[in-house]
Amino acid sequence: MSLPELLSQVEHLVSRRVEAALGPDGPTLDQWRVLTHLADGAGHPMSEIAARAMVPAPTLTKIVDRLVDRALVYRRVDDADRRRVLVFLSEHGRAEHARLAPAVATVGESLTAELGTDAGLLAALLERVRQLTDAGAARPR
Repeated sequence: MSLPELLSQVEHLVSRRVEAALGPDGPTLDQWRVLTHLADGAGHPMSEIAARAMVPAPTLTKIVDRLVDRALVYRRVDDADRRRVLVFLSEHGRAEHARLAPAVATVGESLTAELGTDAGLLAALLERVRQLTDAGAARPR
């Protein structure tokens, strides 16, 4: 199996574990990524959230719309730049994130425990792959 195939399969399997931890009534994985990014308490612009959640801007708009419908986040015009909209975690969203974060953390802790001493090596290698592929994406063709 090629490295890209293996990485894709691993990402898929780990994502399924996280989705299971979020439960059937919880947020989707993409929604969770948005909530986690907003959990720092600051408002963030949509472009930044899209990059962090790894979704295209139109998809993020739909994700945020659903989170707004569930009263987990809200939008506000940026006071510093009135052309920009910031997204914030609501109190309900903060409570939902706090309720689910331990279950999601357990997924990572479980994988780390299963890998034992190899966990640090894997994390370092994955970070290196991320940096190399990120730098490669920035290169002109």
